[in-house]
Amino acid sequence: MPFVLPELPYAKDAFGKILSPETFDYHHGKHHNAYVVKANELVAADPALQGKSLVELIKSSKGGLFNQVGQIWNHSFYWLGLSPEKQEPTGKLLDLINEGFGSVDVLIDKLKAEAVGHFASGWAALNLKDGKLEVTSYHDADTPVAHDATPLFILDVWEHAYYIDYRNVRPDYADTILKNAVNWEFVAQNLDGKGVSRADQAG
Repeated sequence: MPFVLPELPYAKDAFGKILSPETFDYHHGKHHNAYVVKANELVAADPALQGKSLVELIKSSKGGLFNQVGQIWNHSFYWLGLSPEKQEPTGKLLDLINEGFGSVDVLIDKLKAEAVGHFASGWAALNLKDGKLEVTSYHDADTPVAHDATPLFILDVWEHAYYIDYRNVRPDYADTILKNAVNWEFVAQNLDGKGVSRADQAG
């Protein structure tokens, strides 16, 4: 079964000035879709790859196929981590944030610094490691799935994520998304350790 471009969990115009419909048309409709198309072409050309899930391919492939399937998972997880309505962390997640960083504002600052300071293309991420929150980043198409991490949230810092709405000003994009558009309910849900499966697809 070919991989598919997942539907967005919100309307393309739901974010107002934070993320425009044009950005979703390009980022989701073109960039994300291109990874799906290419991954399907590579899988179709090799019977040994067929029937494997997205996550199975990420963990077993290298080179061109890894880049495609890693980007499919990363983007799928990224969309799920966004909310058009501003949210605040609560419950166990808030406790972990306060324990690890002192406050939500400090965590946001750490994530922003990771995103802005990340050289070239990639992803800033919030993972759970040994029961504590960890801020890190991944280069290019690398993904927490390949490192057996427990992902909670991921922020796209490839230029295609922000070149339309933020004119390539990554700090403005990261600051706006992290302060206004994180789906903290989804982040908290991923504390159950099942975050990887939420962006997976069957083969």
